[in-house]
This record gives sequence, structure tokens and C-alpha cells, in this order.
Amino acid sequence: MFDAQSMIDQIVASSASFNMLPHLGALLVAYILALPIGWDREKSERSAGLRTFPLVAIASCGFIQATESLVLGSPEATARIVEGLITGMGFIGGGAILVVKSSVRGTATAASLWATGAIGTAVGLGAYDIALVLSIMTFLTLRIMTNFKPEDDDTTK
Repeated sequence: MFDAQSMIDQIVASSASFNMLPHLGALLVAYILALPIGWDREKSERSAGLRTFPLVAIASCGFIQATESLVLGSPEATARIVEGLITGMGFIGGGAILVVKSSVRGTATAASLWATGAIGTAVGLGAYDIALVLSIMTFLTLRIMTNFKPEDDDTTK
């Protein structure tokens, strides 16, 4: 039977430990660090873009933060969460890769999705410096290395 008063009492009792601001701040940082990558992919009219990349970053960050209380003091448990994220990002990235005739498309998008998952994971773990470097390096690789790609080679789109 549903007891509204009991539910309200539980919410009030847990409100002392309910502190959204640190989590909101981390999620916002993950979102912001993923925006330039998503913007680049959107501008280049790729299959994943401005909405996808920030969502990948905040989801990865969110999984880390949501499991903080479960893995507290257990590096092995944290490693298992991160391993699951790595596997999941590989799965999502695999969906971005297309084989068309004799060419492969979407590998750069897949790799940048994977890197964006790493950005969110790093932010979730509190490694903001790593997240920032990952964001900058991914964005620069997508922007600068395009200039070195042969015009007729579309294998990394």
C-alpha cells in the first residue's frame, strides 16, 4: 500500500545528503567539453553531431557519478564501471561505422564518440585536466588532420 507520509518522511530525511550542485557542475563541464567536438561533426554533416556528443559525455559522467556511493573505496569496482563504459562506447562507435562498396565510412566519428565517452568518464572521476586535454586533442585532430586527408579518400568520415 502506498503511504504518502512515509515517502515524504524518507525524502526529507535523505535531503540532508541530497546535494545536486557538485554533480550538476561536473555534468555541465562534461557537456561543455563535448560541445566543440559535436559542433565539428555537425558542421561536417556527419551522422552524429551537436546533440549526440554532449549526451555521450554527460551519460558517461553520470554513470561514474551515479555509482560513486557503490564503489567508494574500491578501485576494482570503479575499474569495472569504467570497463563497462569503454565497452559500451565501442558498441556505440561500431554503429557509426558503415561499409559502402569498397570504402569504410564513420571511423573518425566512431573514434570521436569513444574519445567523448572518455571525456565524460574523466570528468566523472574528477580528472578535469585529462578531460580538457582529451577535448582539445580530439577537436584539433578532427579540424587539423582533415587538411592532410586526400580529397578522394572518404574512408575516415
